[in-house]
Amino acid sequence: MEFSELLKKRRTVRRFKQVQVFDKDIRAMLEAARLAACGANVQKLRYIVVRDKQLVKDIFDNTAWAGMVAPHRTPEWGKNAPLTFIVVITPKDVGGIMQANAGAAIQSMEFAAAEAGLGTCWIGAYKKDNVDRLLDLPAPQETLYLLAVGYPDEEPVAEDIDPEGSMKYYLDADDVLHVPKLKIDAITEWR
Repeated sequence: MEFSELLKKRRTVRRFKQVQVFDKDIRAMLEAARLAACGANVQKLRYIVVRDKQLVKDIFDNTAWAGMVAPHRTPEWGKNAPLTFIVVITPKDVGGIMQANAGAAIQSMEFAAAEAGLGTCWIGAYKKDNVDRLLDLPAPQETLYLLAVGYPDEEPVAEDIDPEGSMKYYLDADDVLHVPKLKIDAITEWR
């Protein structure tokens, strides 16, 4: 698949089929994270793959989903919730570079997932202290982000908009999630 096709294919998914993801696909995602750009090559990010059903549910119960269209894209446990989380962890108080490093790693995992026909949802809205306790992280580790992973049970679409358009994502009459994206000329200045 051409990279430009992969860019368009990768969308955030909030409804998942209740089918477990193959280990080889998770490993391919982790390989993509490992090889992602890393400021100062510090390589401090670590990952926990959570697939134990009870632990996945406990983490799921501490997450928030798609606030602009809630509750219509809040997954339901046992029906369309993710069966796997990849938890991105880092040492506490290492500075802002870890946010950038996590962004590069997570986006790399998202592209690897899309290439394998998987969907992902990058989650920053979760009860961090609760999840840290659930994972029993040793000091000085803490969670930074969650990445829900699974086979998509929806097909969100991106649509190009001008600056005066609304950037609020929405559901259409057919329950399809639309995600507005500003056009190139709206976000770029050439000098």
